[in-house]
Amino acid sequence: MGRRKKNNTANNIKIFFIGIILTALVACGVYLGLQYWTPGDEIIDIPGKKEVQVPPEEVPTPPEQKPQPPKEEEYVNIFFIGKNENNEEVYRAVKRVYNPEVDGSKVKYAITSLILGPKPGEKAGGVYTEIPTDTRIISITEKPDKVIIDLSSAFATGGGTESVYKRLFQLIKTAKRNTSKAVFLYINGQQADVIGGDGIMITQPLTENSLD
Repeated sequence: MGRRKKNNTANNIKIFFIGIILTALVACGVYLGLQYWTPGDEIIDIPGKKEVQVPPEEVPTPPEQKPQPPKEEEYVNIFFIGKNENNEEVYRAVKRVYNPEVDGSKVKYAITSLILGPKPGEKAGGVYTEIPTDTRIISITEKPDKVIIDLSSAFATGGGTESVYKRLFQLIKTAKRNTSKAVFLYINGQQADVIGGDGIMITQPLTENSLD
């Protein structure tokens, strides 16, 4: 009888400790579960609390790009020789597109184009030049108040007096149409006051009246 009572007491103690251990395990499980549980997107209204609006990140608005008007083309006028409706010889201005960023100054581009002569399409349109094909540009010097065009001696020789007159007028008309500065003609580095085999007198700076 006494032994049975002792056994019951021992069993109760074991059950008590097992209960404590199980309770501890359950508590630990609940604690760990709360640590790793991630709440969802639940919105809870709390009385007396105002919702704080977080302003979105401001992205600067780029300035409005205004459409650029198309760039107007510029031209130079180069004087060659052709014929009018009456079959008379005249000085005819040929327009060439001019780009100052590529071609430099207007008068330099115009004189260079004149010395090179008309293009095939321009020749087909009925113009020609009296400037000898072996004429070279030694330099074109632009100063604040004048332009000096220095050409090789080929410009002043060959073709006869009438041809020399025509080429001089081609040069004068082309230069004066493309610059407002005074223009001077040099041949091989010397100012050309007399030109050609017949000694054509030239007054400088060049004008339409320089050969009178």
